[in-house]
Amino acid sequence: MNYIEAGKDDKGNPVNIYYTDYGTGKPIILIHGWPLSGAMWEYQMDELVNEGFRVITYDRRGFGKSSQPWDGYDYDTLTDDLKSLIDQLNLEDITLVGFSMGGGEVVRYFSRYAGKGVSRVILISSVTPYMLQTDSNPDGVPQEVFNDMLFQMRQDRIGFLNDFGKTFFGETMLHKPLSSALMDYFRMLCSLASPRATIECAKAFSSTDFRDEMKTVNVPTLIIHGDADKTVPIEAAAKLAAIEIPGSKLIIYEGSPHGLFYTEKHRLNDDILDFIEGGPIGKSH
Repeated sequence: MNYIEAGKDDKGNPVNIYYTDYGTGKPIILIHGWPLSGAMWEYQMDELVNEGFRVITYDRRGFGKSSQPWDGYDYDTLTDDLKSLIDQLNLEDITLVGFSMGGGEVVRYFSRYAGKGVSRVILISSVTPYMLQTDSNPDGVPQEVFNDMLFQMRQDRIGFLNDFGKTFFGETMLHKPLSSALMDYFRMLCSLASPRATIECAKAFSSTDFRDEMKTVNVPTLIIHGDADKTVPIEAAAKLAAIEIPGSKLIIYEGSPHGLFYTEKHRLNDDILDFIEGGPIGKSH
């Protein structure tokens, strides 16, 4: 298995970041969402590699097959891990793709490292610019919602993940976009994360304010979001991001939930490829 070392934990032990690296050509780094791992990208990886790209996924520290230190789940440290991956693999001309929480690492990489080596950005269902509802961010999610999430995770993390998956993919009594087997697989991927990382990363993505950093993203940027996303509301996320990132392009998936990598995988793959290859992008708003 492939690992890079991204510093040490508080006891001096190495923090190893697991990654996959397939294909040749221009590199695409896919950053996973919370509380998943790089394995969530399987339907994107296959098509992108077959289209001639080098596709790299990695597991955020605390998730998947990466080390699970007690601390280090703030966005500065997580972005330093991304920088370590880029440096150790000697990557240039990168398309950086961030899903949900992963959008935070993308934006922080630009504000912290001036986007070194990155030529294009794609934000999918991203938490940026700011998730939390405040007087200056009225369309955000109330703190009480995040407090309840933390409470449920501490009481029954697996039960929380089961219910969270239904909202994540827009499942209702009459609408089940995923098979029960795939829902079980989603819950399994999420369960592999350390409980500590799950909670601390939830704190990070819910409270980190990227609004002053959005303008640092200075490369062609595609933003994709479902307008039925109940996990990251589009009004507080993609619609503001499209205003705050100069020259960005927003595509709204009408009626789509948060987990587009499964529910809209074919359309998502087409839009990613069209954008990277410089061709026309689907209907935008």
